[in-house]
Amino acid sequence: MASPKISLRGVHKAFGPKKVLQGIELDVAPGESMVVIGGSGTGKSVLLKCILGLMRPDSGSIKIDGEETADLSSRDRARVMRKFGMLFQGGALFDSLRVWENVAFGPIQSDGMAPARAREIAIAKLGAVGLGPEIGDLFPSELSGGMQKRVALARAIAREPEIIFFDEPTTGLDPIMADVINDLIVKCVSDLGATAVSITHDMASARKIGHRIGMLYEGKLIWQGPVAEIDRSGNAHVDQFIHGRAEGPIRMQVRKL
Repeated sequence: MASPKISLRGVHKAFGPKKVLQGIELDVAPGESMVVIGGSGTGKSVLLKCILGLMRPDSGSIKIDGEETADLSSRDRARVMRKFGMLFQGGALFDSLRVWENVAFGPIQSDGMAPARAREIAIAKLGAVGLGPEIGDLFPSELSGGMQKRVALARAIAREPEIIFFDEPTTGLDPIMADVINDLIVKCVSDLGATAVSITHDMASARKIGHRIGMLYEGKLIWQGPVAEIDRSGNAHVDQFIHGRAEGPIRMQVRKL
């Protein structure tokens, strides 16, 4: 069996008395698409930020390609970050830049690529997500939400990363456009041969883009398994979440008026 592309062991993260991650154990194989599900406030974003290196865990090990990354120097951190692509929850496009400049931002700013060459790459990546070259000269504000999400995906793959992170990729989209984005994610990850880690509470998205799913609850991954097995997980928390039931072991904090 191939060594994990990403490996977490005993990862803890707290903010004051609030324990957000409590001993996360996770392996993601090369070329695998791992989806972490869970309700709001369960620590999904904190987990993603720790893997990305945007947050430092309080304890535990986070290895990328077998290399410990939890306490890297800034130079080594930049080298590891070169392997990453990221699709942010809201798209996070730069309003003041044209679409092609958004997609080419990494190649120009991080790789020092000449703008003319970076524009060629940007147009090609826009094509990969189903957008024509004429879109490149528009500003993000001139695009629909679904098109903005496509542009953000094009930017995420612009540097042909080895690992792509997806933060709630279908948030704010209608069900049809969400499915279009899910299909594009599957295609782009497959075409690159990339490893993917996604966080979402959208079960339709999780089922479409994931090979494997893990559920985060109270700071722990309480279940992990292939997508096909989630409907027979045998875990009451997982069952309640994937079927969206109000009644069950997961209690939402609802303040009565």
